[in-house]
Amino acid sequence: MNLLPSRYHRQIILPEIGSSGQEKLSASKVLVIGAGGLGCPVLQYLAAAGTGTIGIVDFDVVDTSNLHRQILYGTSSLGKNKALAAKERLTDLNPEITITTYTEKLTAKNAVSTFSEYDIIVDGTDNFSTRYLINDACIITNKPLVYGAIYKFEGQVSVFNYQNGPTYRCLFPEPPKAGSVPSCSEIGVLGVLPGIIGSMQANEVLKIVLDLGNVLSGKLFTYDCLTNRSSSFGIHRVETEVSKVLDTANHFETIDYDLFCGIQKVNEITAKEAFFIKNAWFIDVREPHEQPKIESLHPIYIPLGELKEKANTITKEKEIILFCQSGIRSKKAVEILFQEGFKNVSHIKGGAVALYNNIPNLTGLKNL
Repeated sequence: MNLLPSRYHRQIILPEIGSSGQEKLSASKVLVIGAGGLGCPVLQYLAAAGTGTIGIVDFDVVDTSNLHRQILYGTSSLGKNKALAAKERLTDLNPEITITTYTEKLTAKNAVSTFSEYDIIVDGTDNFSTRYLINDACIITNKPLVYGAIYKFEGQVSVFNYQNGPTYRCLFPEPPKAGSVPSCSEIGVLGVLPGIIGSMQANEVLKIVLDLGNVLSGKLFTYDCLTNRSSSFGIHRVETEVSKVLDTANHFETIDYDLFCGIQKVNEITAKEAFFIKNAWFIDVREPHEQPKIESLHPIYIPLGELKEKANTITKEKEIILFCQSGIRSKKAVEILFQEGFKNVSHIKGGAVALYNNIPNLTGLKNL
């Protein structure tokens, strides 16, 4: 049975969309980078609207701390790659569309080739090095970029590189000092905020595809969910910033965006290597509700959000080894300690999950 007419009926009957608009949606290809707080509502609404091809880029796995805002996932998704878990949910929502997953990290080496396969790029990431990477790859491939960002109770939305409009670098030519802007894992976020901002990003994608309304190009829209106040700020295209990026096209794959944003390289060790290191301080940066304890490593328990405040309680005389559930937050924890003057710091690749999978007979790991 063909479900298409009834599935999209409510939007097809809009005179501004109609059957021709639905055909545009069906032919469109949208790449969403990050299937987290922003990416989840973007993906849900684009899939429901009948976007013909959706790409999902995310190398992270679903964690308990994600569930209060990342609406595509449930308890059964825990431990699964986010791109794959999102595809599973979206396929159930709309089996008529094509969904392609990319479970590797987006880098300068794969960004241009991946972006070339799509019409519109959506930024649902939460760090500056990836934002600049996405922006620059969009300039080189001449793709419009739908941008969103959140901070505690405030969000931003804009569309960059649309029909020769301004780019992210025209608004922010240089990244902020490394560590000066806390992430959601450090500062927190109201769960509904990414839903609001992500829905607005999805709306901008639909407007671009359908050629409707006024696309948020040349404007930065800001929203405060506590006061319901919103503002729009004008952005002008800065040709010198665009030219700088275009000049890197021939060597784009060699650019280190972490270095550009002042992020030091993070030392990684394997779970097996970690267990046999003597006289090191092991620090578990998970939240209390995520643990059972891993007593075999005799760790110190400092949640990531408290790490900077409690850095003065950690010795600088010994090797510091950090871990979380899957290795994502502990990587950020290494950066925090670097900024606090620590030198001999590393984290366990794959986190507590890797410890359990690689050394299953350790005392204290049986119930992980």
